[in-house]
Amino acid sequence: MNQLDISPTSLPAWTELENLADSSSDCSISSFFNKDPDRASRFSLQYDGLFLDYSKNRVDDLIMHSLLSLAEQSSLQSRIVAMFSGQPINTTENKAVLHTALRGRPEDDFRQSGMAVHGLVAEALAKMAEISEQVREGKWLGSTGKMITDVINIGIGGSDLGPRMVCEALGQYAHPQLVLHFVSDVDATEILGTLKKVDPETTLVIVSSKGFTTQETLLNTRTTLGWFKEKLGLPHAQATSHFIAVTAHRANAEAFGIHPSRILEFQDWVGGRYSLWSSIGLAISICIGQRNFEAMLDGAREMDQHFQTMPYEKNMPVILGLLGIWYNNFLHAETTAIIPYCERLNLLPAYLQQLDMESNGKSVSILGKSLRYATAPIVWGQTGTNGQHAFFQLLHQGSHLVPTDFIAIVRDTLSPTEHHRFLLSSMLAQGAALMTGQTEENTPPYKIYPGNKPSNTLLVDELTPHNLGSLIALYEHKVFVQGSIWNINSFDQWGVELGKHIASSLISEKTKKGCQLDPSTKQLYDFINQKNGLFE
Repeated sequence: MNQLDISPTSLPAWTELENLADSSSDCSISSFFNKDPDRASRFSLQYDGLFLDYSKNRVDDLIMHSLLSLAEQSSLQSRIVAMFSGQPINTTENKAVLHTALRGRPEDDFRQSGMAVHGLVAEALAKMAEISEQVREGKWLGSTGKMITDVINIGIGGSDLGPRMVCEALGQYAHPQLVLHFVSDVDATEILGTLKKVDPETTLVIVSSKGFTTQETLLNTRTTLGWFKEKLGLPHAQATSHFIAVTAHRANAEAFGIHPSRILEFQDWVGGRYSLWSSIGLAISICIGQRNFEAMLDGAREMDQHFQTMPYEKNMPVILGLLGIWYNNFLHAETTAIIPYCERLNLLPAYLQQLDMESNGKSVSILGKSLRYATAPIVWGQTGTNGQHAFFQLLHQGSHLVPTDFIAIVRDTLSPTEHHRFLLSSMLAQGAALMTGQTEENTPPYKIYPGNKPSNTLLVDELTPHNLGSLIALYEHKVFVQGSIWNINSFDQWGVELGKHIASSLISEKTKKGCQLDPSTKQLYDFINQKNGLFE
């Protein structure tokens, strides 16, 4: 049997885990600690600037052994080899998946179709560095000769969320005279509100789109072009130094009118949600400097090597991935929460939401067979202390099982000791309370905390570019582990295409001439049109 055809439900370890799940309902996490004083240290991993404590999970040695056996029996190892060697594991698009090459070094010898790719990566990094340095040093001038003070990154999905998240997380490294703005939503409020804040003479626009055909991005770009024409009298501003394109399809950017010298490329084997490591990271480089951007690449590379070389029982992405499978497939938890106790990581839950749900939100196997088991959970979250005053009520006393990842920064030079002590005490207290609960006699029912709620705690030494790179790569590989075991293609996203197609038809001539719509959509279409003639 081809290893890609391995259904996890056919593996002996899957059956073992089903049996263990049935017999584990009466087990409590606290009882595991009572039986094993060394549990905390045994169920912890440290690598580079990250420390993972996964001891507060509903797993004992037997369950962990079966989970690790599941990984061994699956096609995980062959898929790791296939990904890092540049094989086309994105089977529906016949593409390699080589975002890891973007943070590689020459000695890593990444190849695609037998050809070394480091030269392409180094060339793109050099061009990024050149542009970033010119903008940061005030040498990149607008059409009227003034230096750039504001940069607008127009993109959506991976072309927006990754750079936006990183720039916010690493704000302490930001250039003091440059302001970064991010526009993604086609709702005009975002682009028009951004344009009101900036001066066209000193504004640089980065149009980030893998195919340079994304309708939301092009619409926001055309609105921006109209603004430049109105304010500066530039009929083709896209051809001036106010515009840079970042794309995997140079010809489309050139056809749009971007000057060839101001087009940065990346390769088609870079998936959108993995593209922040590529030229899509230009906004990051301008914000924090190329040196810090490359430190982030180094941190991700460190995690890549950890993932490739460490045995599964000491492998952070594998452990996180297996724990997620335990809850998702055997304890039937449908969601997982990401709770950073750091306001600068405010966008991390949304970033990981896209990474996880767009990658593994699939219902067919890699060979197109319908699945009879769950894949990606619903990922959600918010920063910690705000969440405590919002949805933590449900985590503690609700009826849903919600495994939680707590993420915190150990040393924070930006935070006064009193604030940081309170912040981390809050995080530690929440993890403890979720596990132990409160069920003493004579406690009113409304004050009972059932406890036994699982969590991981991930501590980051400091929020540096290097450590952030490691953190992001950790979750990338966790998602890959789960997709490999679930026997799905984690690197396509065909589920977003149908809605795009219908949206296009709604504003096309076909619809105006009576294109078939379901009765509900037709009623809504007609109602909107009668109110404001929007579709005339």
